[in-house]
Amino acid sequence: MRQKSDQLRSSKLITYLLLIVILFLGLLCLYYGSSFAPGSDPESLRRDGSDPVLGSLPGPQHFDDDSLQNLELPRTIPICDMKYSELIPCLDRELIYQLRLKLNLSLMEHYERHCPPPQRRLNCLIPPPAGYKFQIPIRWPESRDEVWKANIPHTHLASEKSDQNWMVVKGDKINFPGGGTHFHYGADKYIVSLARMLKFPNDKLHNGGNLRNVLDVGCGVASFGAYLLQHSTIAMSLAPNDVHENQIQFALERGIPSTLGVLGTKRLPYPSRSFDLAHCSRCRIDWLQRDGILLLELDRVLRPGGYFAYSSPEAYAKDPENLRIGNAMHDLLKRMCWRVASKKDQTVIWQKPTSNGCYLKREPGTQPPLCSIEDDADGVWNVQMKACISQYSAQMHREKGTGLVPWPQRLITPPPRLEDIGVSPEEFHEDTRIWKFRVNEYWKQMKSVVRKSYFRNVMDMNANLGGFAAALKDTDVWVMNVAPVTISARLKIIYDRGLIGTVHDWCESFSTYPRTYDLLHAWAVFSELEERGCSTEDLLVEMDRILRPEAFVIIRDKPSIISYIQKSLPALKWDRWVSEVEPSTDALSVSEERVLIARKKLWSD
Repeated sequence: MRQKSDQLRSSKLITYLLLIVILFLGLLCLYYGSSFAPGSDPESLRRDGSDPVLGSLPGPQHFDDDSLQNLELPRTIPICDMKYSELIPCLDRELIYQLRLKLNLSLMEHYERHCPPPQRRLNCLIPPPAGYKFQIPIRWPESRDEVWKANIPHTHLASEKSDQNWMVVKGDKINFPGGGTHFHYGADKYIVSLARMLKFPNDKLHNGGNLRNVLDVGCGVASFGAYLLQHSTIAMSLAPNDVHENQIQFALERGIPSTLGVLGTKRLPYPSRSFDLAHCSRCRIDWLQRDGILLLELDRVLRPGGYFAYSSPEAYAKDPENLRIGNAMHDLLKRMCWRVASKKDQTVIWQKPTSNGCYLKREPGTQPPLCSIEDDADGVWNVQMKACISQYSAQMHREKGTGLVPWPQRLITPPPRLEDIGVSPEEFHEDTRIWKFRVNEYWKQMKSVVRKSYFRNVMDMNANLGGFAAALKDTDVWVMNVAPVTISARLKIIYDRGLIGTVHDWCESFSTYPRTYDLLHAWAVFSELEERGCSTEDLLVEMDRILRPEAFVIIRDKPSIISYIQKSLPALKWDRWVSEVEPSTDALSVSEERVLIARKKLWSD
């Protein structure tokens, strides 16, 4: 009897021990279930089993403060395969092929944004190329003329454009002599020639500060924009991810304001009346297609009296097809009320009217038509281009211009279009003052680890009125001011201040190459993302993609979000240096805030 009792106790003990082991293993699996060690097999990164780069971070979700505090985070985030080192998720031609999208190649739809659905999004950290150099960085202004070849190991443009002086490979560096398709002997001389054509004072293209914002379409490696900077003029240099696929990557590595984009079927992500000059130097664009819809898009973004400089190679001077195109463009632009401001050799500069006067005098039925009065010329995100002329507002028509003061006073002077968004001049000045104070506080927080000269390419992910960028006016940086889609109307104020930027939806990936920004500033970006039900984790991985090694993030948001993000820093490898403070309250504080500044480590696969 006693033997049976002992056996029964032993059996129960073994059962209990097995249950404890099973429970322990279960907890262990739960702990590591969402984790992948760096360098693990890319096949394990799938969400839906269809692509090895796809990950398994949580999808779109909404968290209240308590759930954010208690949410379990992945302990590590996997490293992507090296073949994804230059991935741009929404401009990925392989994705277009996999999704079998039916796109019109003649309309450049394949160069427009096509983002992966949530279940196919990236869930790994993009590795830098082998030999990536950061220990001896080439800072601006030296970076205008040379970059490390290892950071962008592509030399095909150097040989393809060798006769045009785009770029030259010299040892372990790539040099940029300043040439272009139409200005083989240097963009600096070409810029002076444009100023002379327009008879601007002292051969300065800025025209006394009245010409500030430029759109350079088909920009190549952006040497035109690079040399404009010394003329107190800033260009948004724009080119698609086409056969010259690394041109914008080179531009950003050089520290030149630039972005990926194309004149295709959708409006450019810029408000109406944003640019003083549009420029196209043999940019291979068919301006006559679809009733001149691409020229009409330029018309939309040009300011009253704005210019369009178009250059073609001398070899085309007597080419019959080029002459036909030139005559047809002249006829179309005349019907759009543009006039030839100057013409010399193979460069012609048109100027658009300063008021609606010419439009109202056109014969009935003249093409292209005027846009309907209901059309919102500032509505741009995923909006199709329209083959019509955007009329000026009643105020612009009366004033025959924008009413903007010259640069640099333009930066701090309330622009007339503030009224459009319901902001008073007093609120504008207060916003400028607050951001000057906030930025000074950021520098104090970082001064022990970095100098102001460290930064060149900066992005403000929620730019509001452009106050953050305005506060950086005395530093050697340029800022990509991003207006989230929910407040996109404010971007026109940023342009009216003489700054540049773009509209973007942070529920999606940004149109830039990996490793292109030195500093990302995110004020209330995650709060807005949370309200819309988009994934915080997806945005953190996207920010990591954009950041260069050793770059910084400044995240200003409510405490629960800051606490959650801080727990993510080791997984993101953003714990090279970390600082968190509680800032003072000001008129822009909608609730209690915390400021988290973190630095990304350099790592390799």
